[in-house]
Amino acid sequence: MHEKLLSRIADELLRLRHDSSHSSTDRTAPPGFGLDRVLVSDFIAGSTDRQEESELADQVARLVPFHWVLPNTLASAMSELIEHLGGQTQLMLWLDRHQGLPRLVARLYVLMGLLDQFSENTAVVTALRESRQRTPYPAGLRDSLVPETDDETLAGISFKIEELLGDGRRKEAVELALATAAWLQKAAPRAEELDPDVGDLGELMGHVRHDIQTEAVSA
Repeated sequence: MHEKLLSRIADELLRLRHDSSHSSTDRTAPPGFGLDRVLVSDFIAGSTDRQEESELADQVARLVPFHWVLPNTLASAMSELIEHLGGQTQLMLWLDRHQGLPRLVARLYVLMGLLDQFSENTAVVTALRESRQRTPYPAGLRDSLVPETDDETLAGISFKIEELLGDGRRKEAVELALATAAWLQKAAPRAEELDPDVGDLGELMGHVRHDIQTEAVSA
């Protein structure tokens, strides 16, 4: 994972925005999802081998999309793990070290963090709105965009990617993520013209697309 991506996102990568209009509070993790508490304890104690750590990373990756609604026992175990790793940013870096689903989830959540970050940026929203005057529905986004582009557009897509992941529809989550990153990359020069502080939006989206594409094949 490109370190510059994480440096642009606040530590709350799991986007605990319970007051958001996009909420997963009515969803629950499918039966069978969970964390092996022995694995968690052994990992924190430093006694897991590589295979056991990979197994734990896979369990965590499957649970991350349900972070809003984890029962207390799972939420407690997840909190212990995150605290041991040093925060949510370190959680994503840890997942990124494990090929397959954990790495894919980490990279998709980095994109989601960026979408949340730029969702209310006036220059970005304006640039996207102007781009839709030329192309009302960019490639791959027809089913994910409403006619009006506003400060909830990117956050709404972020939520949709998370929802697809939770439903096990990884291919669709990846396709939506890549289409959104491509749309933002194309609109970046105009956003940067409107607000120089947006800076390297295009470069960031380029890194995001590369990181997700390279891992989507093996996940």
